[in-house]
Amino acid sequence: MSGSLSHTAADASAAERPAASAVARVEGAFFGLIELAAAAIVLVEIVVLFAGVMARYVFHAPLVWSDELASILFLWLSMLGAVIALRRGEHMRMTGCLGFAGPQTRAVLEALGIVVPLAFLGLILHPALDYAIEEQFIVTPALEISNFWRALAIPAGLALMVLASFARLARFGSLKALLTAIAITAVLMGAFYLLGPVLKPLGQLNLIIFFVGVVGLCVFTGVPIAFAFALATFGYLALTTRTPMLVMVGRLDEGMSHLILLAVPLFIFLGALIEMTGMAKAMIAFLASLLGHVRGGLSYVLIGAMYLVSGISGSKIADMAAIAPILFPEMKARGAKEGDLVALLSATGAQTETIPPSIVLITIGSVTGVSIAALFTGGMVPALVLGACLCTVVWWRYRKEDLSHIRKPSAAEIGKLALVAIPAIALPFVIRAAVVEGIATATEVSTIGIVYAVAAGLLIYRRFDWRRLKPMLIETASLTGAIIFIVGCATAMAWGLTQSGFSQNLARAMAAIPGGAYGFLAISIVAFIILGSVLEGIPAIVLFGPLLFPIAKAAGVHEVHYAMVVIFAMGIGLFAPPFGVGYYGACAISKINPDEGLRHIWGYVAALLIGLVIVAAIPWFSIGFL
Repeated sequence: MSGSLSHTAADASAAERPAASAVARVEGAFFGLIELAAAAIVLVEIVVLFAGVMARYVFHAPLVWSDELASILFLWLSMLGAVIALRRGEHMRMTGCLGFAGPQTRAVLEALGIVVPLAFLGLILHPALDYAIEEQFIVTPALEISNFWRALAIPAGLALMVLASFARLARFGSLKALLTAIAITAVLMGAFYLLGPVLKPLGQLNLIIFFVGVVGLCVFTGVPIAFAFALATFGYLALTTRTPMLVMVGRLDEGMSHLILLAVPLFIFLGALIEMTGMAKAMIAFLASLLGHVRGGLSYVLIGAMYLVSGISGSKIADMAAIAPILFPEMKARGAKEGDLVALLSATGAQTETIPPSIVLITIGSVTGVSIAALFTGGMVPALVLGACLCTVVWWRYRKEDLSHIRKPSAAEIGKLALVAIPAIALPFVIRAAVVEGIATATEVSTIGIVYAVAAGLLIYRRFDWRRLKPMLIETASLTGAIIFIVGCATAMAWGLTQSGFSQNLARAMAAIPGGAYGFLAISIVAFIILGSVLEGIPAIVLFGPLLFPIAKAAGVHEVHYAMVVIFAMGIGLFAPPFGVGYYGACAISKINPDEGLRHIWGYVAALLIGLVIVAAIPWFSIGFL
């Protein structure tokens, strides 16, 4: 009898496998088409914007429709990229607490990371479709087409995210954990709905309930940060105000539609090109020839290389991935400890956050109105200050390093490496100079950089792997979607906070801080270190930048100086353990256990804090060259 049952079960299992395989193939083909569409949009954006630059600066016949078409395509790229990121599990989230949970609890938390976003998507999908229908009566000025086709990207992207969520649920390993997560989500949402009449009279106390309680609960349980922001905002507006949800979708659209943010995917793709064409390797080889024979020399090279390439890719993980695999093997061969390597790599991530064309700088400019050219100018020297502080720690730790076996390169060898590296080293400075001098916008100059990198890879370095082009374009779309969707959700949340009167209360509280400008800077440093460790960089900037920058200006702090201080504070939080996800990203790139770096990183963190205090205390470092 038992043999018969087991035979029947085996037959059933065998019958299920082809069906599951067929479903997986259909799913892969469907989302593969979405990836292809997103990759194609990235290519079209590059072509359209570069054509606009050439038409304006070379042929003196501007294409009046180029920016409008680029803006329409950008919203579609952002939403399709968000779909890809959701399916791959690449949306920004805090996973620190998951590491402390047991296997069963961790499985439930992982399931919540899928179910909670799905719940929000179900709530917002209908208002998003209504919003797109409302937009059909608006006609774009240059192309003269209905704005419906641009706005349709939002409900279409949300609907595809629903399908991506269901696809992830179908692949989820534990049915029990999944059912538990669904039950928890349903119970909490039902409780909030029933408590609606009780919540309305609470006034601004609801801000703590939704924007601290709900956001905090979601973030610490591993729900992607964008969806934590969005769900809290939806709940606050739906349950405690009379605001139509169309307004929230409008704010989401507004946050994702700043044309300046179009620089994000272009610089991400440019960073991938720099690594793929060998330009990053050429830069590092030249720096190593200059400093490799000095005690701690390769650590100095690491700091310098991160300074040169940082900010171009839009992803610190990409910057680290371009540098660490080249330097770390030789550093280990010289006796460097793995923990010290990953600690320094993580610290350079925080040190170089203000290096233009940093995506964080572009984001600050888009949400606060601060001149991006001024931010690009102001970011160079403060990063040097923090770099000098890190170099001091390197000097102390490696002052007794034995270099008797290291040969100093000859002048001819250094000259040859310099000749090879010149085109690569010139690119970051060309990009920054073009923006600062007003020759091109941050968006336009990124297309020039892409064409430059392609030409250098094909003609100078003779290294261009066409097979990597498609994965690079898809990765660009995915990272863009993760970044821009979080900007949109944080913009909606910031609008909700502003409408509640919170910004006025915050302004009064911050104005009452003793110590004037320096007291305000001190409390901002503490706040952004905490925010950076919990929310990551861009969400913290988008959420609190529009609220705090006007207060900083009223307190007598220059906007560019304040930007540098909060970016560094946020970066320290992002790249310092135990919560900073940037630190774990550095460990993943280095393939080094996070525990190894914990013993070494605190000296670098102390150096970063000292550098931050110096930058905050002496505004000249940030605004001396404006």
